[in-house]
Amino acid sequence: MFQFLNPIWLIGTAAVIIPVPIHLWNIRPGKVFKVGSIGLMDAASRKSSRSLKLLDIPLLLLRCLMLIMLALVLALPVWQKRIPVTKAKGWILIPKEHFNAAYQKFKPTVDSLTRAGYEFHYFNPGFVKSNIAQILHPTKDTVTSLDSVKSNNTQPNYWNLIRQLSNKIASDLPVYLFTPNQAKYFAGTKPEAALQLHWETYTPTDSTSTWIPNTWFTPSGDVRVVQGLSTPSGTSYHYTNIRQSAGNNLYNIQTDNGKAQISLTGVNQPSMTIDTTAQRIIIYADNNSFDAGYIKAALQALSQFTQRKTVIKTISNPAQVPNNTDWLFWLSEKPINKNYLERCRHVLAYQAGKPLTVNSWMSNAGPFASAVADVNKVNLYRLINGEGGIQTPIWQEASSKPVLTSNRQDSTQIYHFYSRFNPAWNDLVWSNNFPAWLLQLMQEPVSNSSNVNDKRVLSRQQYLPQLSTDTHTIAATKNTATQNLSRYFWIALIVAFAAERWLSHRKTQTADKL
Repeated sequence: MFQFLNPIWLIGTAAVIIPVPIHLWNIRPGKVFKVGSIGLMDAASRKSSRSLKLLDIPLLLLRCLMLIMLALVLALPVWQKRIPVTKAKGWILIPKEHFNAAYQKFKPTVDSLTRAGYEFHYFNPGFVKSNIAQILHPTKDTVTSLDSVKSNNTQPNYWNLIRQLSNKIASDLPVYLFTPNQAKYFAGTKPEAALQLHWETYTPTDSTSTWIPNTWFTPSGDVRVVQGLSTPSGTSYHYTNIRQSAGNNLYNIQTDNGKAQISLTGVNQPSMTIDTTAQRIIIYADNNSFDAGYIKAALQALSQFTQRKTVIKTISNPAQVPNNTDWLFWLSEKPINKNYLERCRHVLAYQAGKPLTVNSWMSNAGPFASAVADVNKVNLYRLINGEGGIQTPIWQEASSKPVLTSNRQDSTQIYHFYSRFNPAWNDLVWSNNFPAWLLQLMQEPVSNSSNVNDKRVLSRQQYLPQLSTDTHTIAATKNTATQNLSRYFWIALIVAFAAERWLSHRKTQTADKL
């Protein structure tokens, strides 16, 4: 099918009327006759002959053709033809960054599905279609095409991709997905998807990681080191005190640009700068002084355990929040002024709303709360009804309702607490878990999905989305191939211009001879 991408320029074809009056209005000079003497001839004025007769019709046609060709070129002519669509029997999905490992792990299954007519797509935003044979045996053109599947520096979230996939393909299309099973690739709440999903996972070979997430000087001058160890079964943290004067084989302590740094011996990890500052914690009690007492006692116990220089202060006026506050516990339902937020690195605030009476429990296991042991669960009696939305869940209720969520606003990390530090709301303040939960919140990375050292793995029950029985179809798109015809019209324009110049030059030479 012939069409123009920029048809507005077709108006330019009206310019063909310009050469017509030029050729119609011909002014021809009078003829000169050679005679022997003009003495006997009467003087007469020189006259010119005018005519409305079309002359040089070939030249006129060439000039009109040039104007038409120019208008057609500007209108961007293309030829579109429909390509027959072969319906795929299903999709194979593998993340681009894990293609080699996943393919080698599930090679027989992937090859069998490919032979059966399944299409391969990358499990990345956009779900770009590709060819496994070309990926395994790349050519220069293949490498160029694969560069279009860009992976950004952020950690992929497989649950978000499942939501996108559910909106992209029909619910009756079989989908085989092959990914790692590490917890860092799953964040937020489980999605609900209307898919015929067959999701197989594997544990990567680098399933153990050791690193230093934090370190600081104690009041006595020792170096307090937090050493993390992550394995498929879980992540643990070990606290050690090191005297700078005593030698040790586990850690290297050195000074760089006046700053003391520490690193693990024999581990390829960047050095960590030893923190020399005191942690500043502010509690704004408002009308909840009872709650403030519980949180202050837990923070003091936490300070004794961590042996970190800590200043804990309770205030009654929000204006007393100092600059460079590490943690602000906002035990009030009043909105926080933006000026106060800018003074703090972290803020934990009570969430306003109507409280619901519940008979449930909560856990600090984030989206995997249902899989934790009973010893890590705390009874929950009252809860503010709310949705986490795009916020990261930190503590959750048994039915996955948010209890504590997190999001970032400019340079401040904000935590929204949908309960209270009060025995009438939950048993957290009476639990031995209370200081431990605060320690995990204040000393460890909040979002495990952004922790490259997190090697925990999930069971099938934990990572599988909630599959819906709803059915939907996706409108079929017209597959067409478009060929740009502009170059052919350019060639015709150049030929017409050359012919016009040649014919015009020839006419001039003929006139000169006459």
